Amino acid sequence: MKSTYIQHLYNRIGFGITPKELERLSKKSKKYVINELFAGSKNTTLLAVDTSLLNDATEADYKDTDKRRELQRISRKKIDEFSIAWVQRLMNPTEILREKMTLFWANHFVCENKNIFYIQDYHHVLRKNALGNFGDFTKNIAKQAAMLNYLNNKQNKKKSPNENFARELMELFTLGQDNYTQTDIKESARAFTGYVHKFNGEVILRKKYHDDDEKVFLGKTGNFNGDDIIDIILEKEQCAKFISEKMYSYFVNENLNKGHVEEMTAVFYKDYNIENLMRFVLLSDWFYADENIGNKIKSPIEFIVGINTIVPFTFEKEKQILLIQKLLGQVLMSPPNVSGWKTGRNWIDSNTIVTRLRLPSVLLNNAEITYSDKGDEESTDTNFDEKKLRRKAFIQTKTDWKMFTENYKNSSHTKLIQQVISSKINAGTEKMLLNNMQMPKQDFCVQLMSLPEYQLC
Repeated sequence: MKSTYIQHLYNRIGFGITPKELERLSKKSKKYVINELFAGSKNTTLLAVDTSLLNDATEADYKDTDKRRELQRISRKKIDEFSIAWVQRLMNPTEILREKMTLFWANHFVCENKNIFYIQDYHHVLRKNALGNFGDFTKNIAKQAAMLNYLNNKQNKKKSPNENFARELMELFTLGQDNYTQTDIKESARAFTGYVHKFNGEVILRKKYHDDDEKVFLGKTGNFNGDDIIDIILEKEQCAKFISEKMYSYFVNENLNKGHVEEMTAVFYKDYNIENLMRFVLLSDWFYADENIGNKIKSPIEFIVGINTIVPFTFEKEKQILLIQKLLGQVLMSPPNVSGWKTGRNWIDSNTIVTRLRLPSVLLNNAEITYSDKGDEESTDTNFDEKKLRRKAFIQTKTDWKMFTENYKNSSHTKLIQQVISSKINAGTEKMLLNNMQMPKQDFCVQLMSLPEYQLC
């Protein structure tokens, strides 16, 4: 398989690839490389943080104001720990494709919750189902305490239906806007009445709150419950098309190719098997077409983790992972709304581009970053004795330059450009790089990652 294709593949299903791995795989066929990827993600390694401080909490504790505040404080802290652990997992993934798919689904089945137990269980569902059956996946998501809380289904009762979850189920999770009616929303909401969760997060159907009367949904009539609603949605080819479009936009190109999406829809509609759909995409010749390489603006997480793939580093103060996420506009456990993060050009504005261009130097050279809480002023300074800067953070990392040197020992400066940059380089940048070929390889690498072209993959 061509090296450029492997690079492209690993940029999209992971966060880059080391020269050693690239060389090994370039001797293999496309089918072999893809099979190895899926085999490597067959297992699921769940991500969890230590919740022992909360394990003995009772429902009565949450009714006591002081105890509740303390427990909520601990839970928020644990959610921050989970966000940090998630980034660290992405930097050292065991099941790389499953991890990237989990990241994708987290911005599809968008959810936020302040209870560490509920949100951790929700993430277990994302990770377990990331390459499974989409129908089963959706039904599991609909029975998560975190989701019931987030979209107000706890308030969805027979005599006073709440339509939030029913609406987002169709608009954001399965069919897309304008592919259902207001009546369908109302009837779906009735089917989901009575779904509540216990204190421990277990979701149950309270029959006294459930509407047992006949419903008419998407042209079908019956005494439907929540699972029935999802089954009826899955019968619509539009559901397979909607998911195929989202996956094409994320993994291939934000400019949808109608023909390619139709091919994906036909594959997915057969059985809603996510792994089969991804295999089809990654084995398709069009996935590796020139117009699909180096055209995607990296998300903040892809940007941070991608730097780590080239030059491994660890944060000496783990909480600074949260600060960097905040400055770049993507804190993993805090989606902006139920629609999730807007991607593509939305990742870049006048503030975030300045931070992005400086970040490789900040992360790899222990530079100092100054910022305002409003995010309207960011700069870096390597003079650690300067004390007049009011808001500042020493982003201190342990950088494994030894590993970088080992990985890229056979790479010339010209080869390094090809290994670090996926997109086309403009003439002015190319000239500047040619003039810097005598620069030490470490410095040259940091310079490459500080280019606008490095924002693309």
